[in-house]
Amino acid sequence: MTTFERRQRLLELIQKQPGVRVPEIAKLLGVSEGTVRNDLRALSESRQLKRVRGGAVVGSAPRGESPAFSARARIKALAKQRMARWAADLVEDGDSILFDASTTVYYLAHFLQDRRNLTVITNGVEIARSLAQNPSNRVILLGGMLRADGTSVTGPITERVLEDLHIKTAFLSSTGIALDNGLYEVDINEAQLKRKMIAAASSVVALIDSSKFGKVDLMPFAQLDQISHIFTDDGLSPDWIEQLRHASAPFTICGEDSVSAFTPSDRTNGHYRIGFANLTEQSPLSIDVRRGLERAAQEAGNIDLIIADNQLNGKVAMEVAERFLTQNLDLVIEYQIDEQAGNRIIDRFRQANIPVIAVDIPMIGATFFGVDNYRAGHMAGVALGEWIKSCWAGEVDHVIVLVEPRAGTLPAARIQGQLDGLQSIIGEVPADKQITLDCGNTAEQSEKQVLAALKRLPDVHRLAVVSFNDDAAMGALNAASRLHRQPDVVIVGQGADRRVREELRQPHSCIIGSTSFSPELYGEKLIPLALKILRGEPVPPAVYMEHTFIQAVSETKNAETA
Repeated sequence: MTTFERRQRLLELIQKQPGVRVPEIAKLLGVSEGTVRNDLRALSESRQLKRVRGGAVVGSAPRGESPAFSARARIKALAKQRMARWAADLVEDGDSILFDASTTVYYLAHFLQDRRNLTVITNGVEIARSLAQNPSNRVILLGGMLRADGTSVTGPITERVLEDLHIKTAFLSSTGIALDNGLYEVDINEAQLKRKMIAAASSVVALIDSSKFGKVDLMPFAQLDQISHIFTDDGLSPDWIEQLRHASAPFTICGEDSVSAFTPSDRTNGHYRIGFANLTEQSPLSIDVRRGLERAAQEAGNIDLIIADNQLNGKVAMEVAERFLTQNLDLVIEYQIDEQAGNRIIDRFRQANIPVIAVDIPMIGATFFGVDNYRAGHMAGVALGEWIKSCWAGEVDHVIVLVEPRAGTLPAARIQGQLDGLQSIIGEVPADKQITLDCGNTAEQSEKQVLAALKRLPDVHRLAVVSFNDDAAMGALNAASRLHRQPDVVIVGQGADRRVREELRQPHSCIIGSTSFSPELYGEKLIPLALKILRGEPVPPAVYMEHTFIQAVSETKNAETA
């Protein structure tokens, strides 16, 4: 679950069990008590619940200021959240976006809290209020006649403003949808306004829950060929799925356990169903892998992509694989962390005669794609050694090694590469100076482990950290920051994800660089590889990404800038 989804589940739990305590919530949600307390604090600050003594909570505040709007927002709330969560991936920093005033699109605003410098145009009062809380955004509330319930603005003034705008993406919903006349609205003014919104946007994304399909309302406002992408929930009937597959718009069905992205059926070039089991939806790197894969599948034009989340858990990955076996897939792209689970998963797919591509973590019997683990690690180790040579006269007191034992021997090569690269510059680091910690593949676990190590070494001032990935590197950074030990620690990462690139822009950061895996480019290489396999063409047993070590300009004149 994303943070927003987890907090919505928490709210639902509280509504069903008033007075439930923190340890019970943590167990039910499968997270730490610290995570629950952080969620409760955030929900309390946003007035969605009230804290009481002992960690129990009671009550829930409405999501919007308007009672009418809040009541509409609660209808099919989970379906709306799932659609909004996936549609939000289409928004990037700096985009100009247009929102209608629907409650479905309102949920979308919650998933954009980490985006920066958005220009948002909307006729929705609650949507404008939500997005304006981010000071980097420019939020333009369209002028016109305010509806009686105070939730939206419509009318000729609003429409005239839209005529002069050029928007990247419009996000809207509808009260009905049919194959012949497209999207409908029950309100004439809203329908006319949405026509203007569509005309002002380069692409149009529709979020429509399954109950609206086949429903004809008062006035149509858009044909299906005017819509760039449709998001709906998993209540959509098989008959409607088949009809939409022969329509012009790509569509995505957002379920609780998996997401299926369909492209219009291509009878001339072959049409394939590919499953993608992602490592986790909590890591920026794996999210970038998934986003790039979605883009590449849509551009290919003949691929339906079924997406699931392995949640960094071997048992969950096995459950995902079992579901995939029932979904008539032609190929599976597997991204999961547990080597032992990988052996069982590949055996199940081999029995079903389904080819597999393994991403970053090898699976015997699958085509490997992704990180050249030793080379990626060696680049970081050399850079770390050069930094220590320059800033600490080549001396180090301890090397903290953040490993991920579940991944197996080949991904462990990126750790060995870092140690070898480091020692090629500063000489051998004795075993008694190496502190090996299990990073758990999360920033939280890494922070906990490094925090404990730093507390055991209060008088040590030259600590180098090599990391399994950027999550581990960020956890080490957080630990050093909490103890105000930044001058004592230097860190290298693996992945160069969005968080680390941002961190490298900060002066005097503990993280001096990270080997780039270019996860946003995985998709454009994975999809052609998958199509070659499906067409029976020969492919190499392993396909590697090219790597670059990225560090702040101030660290070296020859580095690529962050």
